[in-house]
Amino acid sequence: MGIERMLRALKSSFRLTSVLLLALALSGCSAFSLFGEKKIVEEEIIPAEELYDKAISQVEDQRYLSAQKTFDKLERQHPYSEYSERSRLMTVYIAARTGQYQKTILAADRFLALYPSSQDAPYAMYMKGAAQYNQMKDITRDQQTAEDAIATFQAIINNFPNSRYAKDAKERILIAKDQLAGKEMSVGRYYLGNNNYTAAINRFRTVVEDHQTSTHVEEALLRLTEAYLALGLVNEAKTAAAVLGHNYPSSRWYEDAYKLLQKQGLAPEVESGNWLSNR
Repeated sequence: MGIERMLRALKSSFRLTSVLLLALALSGCSAFSLFGEKKIVEEEIIPAEELYDKAISQVEDQRYLSAQKTFDKLERQHPYSEYSERSRLMTVYIAARTGQYQKTILAADRFLALYPSSQDAPYAMYMKGAAQYNQMKDITRDQQTAEDAIATFQAIINNFPNSRYAKDAKERILIAKDQLAGKEMSVGRYYLGNNNYTAAINRFRTVVEDHQTSTHVEEALLRLTEAYLALGLVNEAKTAAAVLGHNYPSSRWYEDAYKLLQKQGLAPEVESGNWLSNR
């Protein structure tokens, strides 16, 4: 009798399982939905042109977050359509417009990797450089972003010299280099104030040699005069002051350099045999 009851129970269980499986098949549900799993709903495919027009309209209304979602959908549904290139370029624009600098750089790099010969490549590169430029920090902090901006803007000048962005790239390079020179001056003054004259000279020399167009060259030459005098390197001090006077005769920095030499009975004079002689 025990065996017969077991067989009846198994038959009953089998019938219940069959009914459940049939119900699932008829309803179109997956087995996972029995355990609370979400059903996978296929995304509605919308024509690429329609998505692009919608996104552009959202951009015009300054609904940038919505526009980006629409462009993302376009790229996801139509990765090889004629609108993909324009969509990815607009992603660069939206990131820049909303002040997302790192996203701008990444989006620009992606666009340039996919479309290196695009007529919009200069624009993408310029937006990347502008994002780096806008992240430049004050001269007391690391200047890697300034160096990155200079490299990007120089690439525009080298690769797209006739583009509308080349002129502005040159101007921004000058400003970014002035930033680098300011950093060198800041460190140099610190060393000078702590009587580390050799280290200070190296910093001021970098300004004079590598950043000749910066606004810091005059002061750098004065500080070189000061540091050389402190080390007893009279010829170098006289030459630094002479170069300062020759290039910036009306400069207040030259007045200070002249007074420093005068206190020791010296006068500005170019002496041969040092790195400043030919400047």
